[in-house]
Amino acid sequence: MSNAPASESYDEPYLETCCRSTLHRLLLCAATGRPTGLKDQPCLERLERLGLSKLRDDGRFVITQDGLKRHRQEIGPID
Repeated sequence: MSNAPASESYDEPYLETCCRSTLHRLLLCAATGRPTGLKDQPCLERLERLGLSKLRDDGRFVITQDGLKRHRQEIGPID
């Protein structure tokens, strides 16, 4: 049992290593985004369902504000 206060409990869905890597690639692609049809397509779609990425009308995935926040928590700061 944890001694952490309830407000500090971790309740985010677990991200597999492949999805964390995809989240980082999204960050690196910035506004250019990642196209559909790549090997990480399943991860891009999962990140979209979680609200961490968004599929634009041009068929490219970009990171969302929630995705940036999750990246800072799990991967590290972007500055």
